[in-house]
Amino acid sequence: MGRIEGDRFAFGPSQTAGGTELRVWAPGKRKVSVRLGDGRELEMTGEELGFWRLDTPLDAGERYCFILDGKGPYPDPASRYQPEGISGLSEITDRDSYSWGQAGWKGIELGEFVIEEVHTGTFTPGGTFDSAVEKLESVASTGITAIELMPVAQFHGARNWGYDGVLLYAPHNSYGNPDDLKHLVDNIHAAGMAAILDVVYNHIGPAGGFLSEFGPFLSRRHSTPWGAGLNYDGEMCDPVREHVIRNALYWVDEFRFDALRLDAIHGILDTSPEHLLSEMSRRVASFSAASGRKIYLIAESDLNDSMVVRGRGECGYGLDAQWNDDFHHSVHTYITGENAGYYSDYSGAADIASSLLNGFVYDGKYSANLSRRRGAPWGDLPFMKLVACVQNHDQIGNRAFGERLTALADRGKVRFAASLLLLSPFTPMLFQGEEYGETAPFLFFIDTDDTEFARRVREGRRREFERFGWTDTPDPVSAETFMASKLRWNEDEGSEKSRAMYRKLTSLRRRYITTQPGRHSFVQADGVGELAYGSGMKVFISLCGGERRIDAGEDTALVFHSESAEYGGAYSAPGGGRFTLHPYSVAAVAR
Repeated sequence: MGRIEGDRFAFGPSQTAGGTELRVWAPGKRKVSVRLGDGRELEMTGEELGFWRLDTPLDAGERYCFILDGKGPYPDPASRYQPEGISGLSEITDRDSYSWGQAGWKGIELGEFVIEEVHTGTFTPGGTFDSAVEKLESVASTGITAIELMPVAQFHGARNWGYDGVLLYAPHNSYGNPDDLKHLVDNIHAAGMAAILDVVYNHIGPAGGFLSEFGPFLSRRHSTPWGAGLNYDGEMCDPVREHVIRNALYWVDEFRFDALRLDAIHGILDTSPEHLLSEMSRRVASFSAASGRKIYLIAESDLNDSMVVRGRGECGYGLDAQWNDDFHHSVHTYITGENAGYYSDYSGAADIASSLLNGFVYDGKYSANLSRRRGAPWGDLPFMKLVACVQNHDQIGNRAFGERLTALADRGKVRFAASLLLLSPFTPMLFQGEEYGETAPFLFFIDTDDTEFARRVREGRRREFERFGWTDTPDPVSAETFMASKLRWNEDEGSEKSRAMYRKLTSLRRRYITTQPGRHSFVQADGVGELAYGSGMKVFISLCGGERRIDAGEDTALVFHSESAEYGGAYSAPGGGRFTLHPYSVAAVAR
């Protein structure tokens, strides 16, 4: 967001006629100075609420850091760029230096999203924002309409999933500079796709202990599985709330992202009269209306609670969509047979049917894995407000060996899962390379020179895997683990058939599902699920172990079969509404 004159909550650098104004929040400090790249120190002036301010002659490209009561140096908590990494000097950037080619882009409807989740570092051999541009055409050609970047905020080291970010305003230096990220977003829009950014507001990475040197960024009351929570409701919490809410506005304004995926909102702990997420959604919606752009907030949540997306008038947070892990777990257990850990709560086919009928499987039902009831009914809300997948970074990367479905199930079952997802009423999300059957694993990896931290990570991963019976796991600190996770961009016959199937499925989705959002019904009989859309398409889903003959009526024609030879199956179906539904297959007819 642009600087508002007299704004007492302004953070970080802003351009002025004479150079750059710097503001930092450091309550309780006696003296705060700015150390410039040439070694000079300039003393800042204290203001209300613990903020400090200084007008400097710094131009774009020049670097600086902070000295707090003689301690430091520390990077700017609101740094826009860290060219030498998280512990280096912060660099002044020019927010207007990038010339947008798609300045008129207004976004697309949420119901039109077919999302592909992308990790910048493993998406291409180069692992940068610029090199990702080269693959956008390939992704868009299969019908993907939105690219979701896993977190890019500056983290410790050169490689990481991104969920341990510390400097929330700075794109990670190993991926490129801020203009490189803008160039990527611009080209995503040029390819007709929306750009989504994954952001983490539930904790700060473990290498970010220096934020507490500035002030009470971290909560004394709340903790998360990943570390201390942020101070959203304790003493002096207002600047922390502003730091985070303005970060959300910063990404959608300055970088023109169309949506933010909010990581693990069940870990955002806040007892304030207005929850952080409610305030964030209100202010992002206001910006969206003022800018004339379609901007969405999508929550990752394991709460299974519709109040996440219900309006503030219904005491909800007012977010636009949330993840539906129940769908993934149901499909996964059905096609792999795995039932360890949290998969023990799922029974496969029956739960697939439950998800298609009700949205959530656990909508107040007792969870044996959690030893308590979980969730609440989805109610009358549109199913497109639920983001579903059959693969994602968590479900692949949190396996000991990072196996994708291509390594866990035969090709027919993989086609079944993809077809069910893309012909479902949910908003679908793929994981990078899924559209062509990528076989490279996606492993958990970090980069650190802190031997004690590395030891804790290794031991923590081993403990996590014990409940699944996985042993002898790859070393998350090794560079080889990271390199093994790079996409291979297969172009063999099987990959081309997979791409052809995804093109067909996304085409059917555009024609029959996104044109009639919210209008669908689901019934199940004799091991066959039937998903009917108001547009005239019916989807038949094999939920049993045997073949079934389907007669969909003389006025219908088969428009898709997951076992078709053109997609790698062995079935040559007639053109009418009579066909065979094989085990682990999905077929669709239309009038």
